Amino acid sequence: MATTALVDPETGLTQAQLAARHGLRVAGERPSLTEYSRRLWAYRHFTAAYANAKLVASYSNAKLGQIWQVLTPLTNAAVYYLIFGVVLGQNTIPNFIAYLTTGLFIFNFTQSAVLAGTQSISGNLGLIRALHFPRACLPLAATLTQFQQLLASMIVLVGIVLVTGEPITLAWLMLPPALLLQALFNAGVVMVVARMGSKASDLKQVMPFILRTWMYGSGVLYSVKLFDRLPEWASTLIQFNPILVYIELARYALLEQAPLLNESVTQLWLVAFGWAVLGGIAGYVYFWRGEQEYGRG
Repeated sequence: MATTALVDPETGLTQAQLAARHGLRVAGERPSLTEYSRRLWAYRHFTAAYANAKLVASYSNAKLGQIWQVLTPLTNAAVYYLIFGVVLGQNTIPNFIAYLTTGLFIFNFTQSAVLAGTQSISGNLGLIRALHFPRACLPLAATLTQFQQLLASMIVLVGIVLVTGEPITLAWLMLPPALLLQALFNAGVVMVVARMGSKASDLKQVMPFILRTWMYGSGVLYSVKLFDRLPEWASTLIQFNPILVYIELARYALLEQAPLLNESVTQLWLVAFGWAVLGGIAGYVYFWRGEQEYGRG
């Protein structure tokens, strides 16, 4: 049965026509992608301030405070070195300590960002319902928080690399752009899991298992040359694993004799750039398409 639009008796216009005449819009309507990007840029200071506040708050109850930004990755590195370096004998890799630590710190950047991003919407419903702002500020703030922690980890990593005998070379200049590409890729992935997590609360329970599997498939803890034992198609596919690519770029930059699965540095850069652009843009568009859903229901 067809419904009849209500007509204002004075003007003879329907409600939709009246709203259009007076410039009224549906509450919570999703803006165009261009307008959304403009608003997001206008709230960049809010995003940065929120990220800084989250970083400080995360260590506010610990006696050592933000020193844990350094102690946590160091402790993880020590535990994994004991297991994989001493017990399992992977320390046959040249400078295994620096090799292992580089892989851990780079992977931890993505892992921590994704875990934080999974709850960036569902964990901030009060803020979302109280204030009007582009919701992408929240997953981007989660990424920025973890990027700040990564910078502290990089100071520790550089110290480990130097202490273990690696020289300073021009290749070190490759590290900052590699980290920026990884940050862009992370931002896209975080926005994807943020939207998914806003609807599926159980995602935060599943995500640690997904990330652990991803870690073992990224050559973080052992020589990537072990992947050569796989069938050719599988070994080729693994070469396009984005985290493995960013780890390999970091190891190539900092270590002189690091074993690499892909010996072509040019191909590494092309794949790293491709994942950063594809992941960043696709994640952003995917998150934007759900803008009107966040905080409802």
